[in-house]
Amino acid sequence: MRTTATGSRVLTESNFAVPLNDRYFEDYQAGAVYEYGYLAVTEQSILDFATQFDPQPIHADPSFAATGPFNGLIASGWHSAGLAMRLFADHYLSSIASLASPGVDEVRWRVPLRPDDSVRLRATTLETRHSRSKTDRGLVVTQLELLNQHDQSPMSFKAMNIVRCRAGE
Repeated sequence: MRTTATGSRVLTESNFAVPLNDRYFEDYQAGAVYEYGYLAVTEQSILDFATQFDPQPIHADPSFAATGPFNGLIASGWHSAGLAMRLFADHYLSSIASLASPGVDEVRWRVPLRPDDSVRLRATTLETRHSRSKTDRGLVVTQLELLNQHDQSPMSFKAMNIVRCRAGE
């Protein structure tokens, strides 16, 4: 296990055959499953995110949240998505060949993300296919699940990423 510059702990040193800064479309294989983590969720980070981006009282007011439907403060679903994206970008997406994303599908918020949770990301490569119109790239479809310390999934989504092929292949 190692710690990255952003403070997340990585479960394995390298689970792709090549590092992030040498990863191209050909390195993503359908069926492969990777896990990356961990990020700590604090009450202050929940409040800071909510104050700036999602000021609903269940996210931004601990007193109100204590009497609400979740019996306490919970993170915004968009905060959960941001944590998942941080781990996805830090560990799975190529830092040199990721070109763009045409979108995400099937965003789900399944269980609340709470203060003192510790989360990791499970990335399952679902599909890879070469572009028919631009032969220098392909599409990688990945199922992403943010998992807490109880193996529950506060959020999940399916990401689509356009990734450059290695030159000359």
